Amino acid sequence: MNDLDDGDRSLNKRKLGKLWERKAADYLRNEGYLILFFNYRTRYSEIDIIAQDREALVFIEVKYRRGNAQGNPLEAVDFRKQRRITDAALCFLKEKGYNIDKTSIRFDVIGILGNEITHIKNAF
Repeated sequence: MNDLDDGDRSLNKRKLGKLWERKAADYLRNEGYLILFFNYRTRYSEIDIIAQDREALVFIEVKYRRGNAQGNPLEAVDFRKQRRITDAALCFLKEKGYNIDKTSIRFDVIGILGNEITHIKNAF
């Protein structure tokens, strides 16, 4: 296998990730969420989806697995990943001018296993 093959695979993985993030966003819209941003990036992390759910600003991590071979997608959001998302959320709030003390925020995780979507509100 050459470097081009590895690059193609990571590109396909990125495209697949974007596809599932869009499916998660469609799910959220059907649940009444307003999607504000996709793939908000900081130097060290990324937040897949930022949405508004009634009174709360919601930072959402999306994880997809084709099957159980690599474990449940929800298990992939470990403490280190949670910390990175939390840090990115603080950057977002500051950058966009939110009053951190007066803004209701929440961290959700959407796990997609095959075609089944599981949404965990207040995941961390």
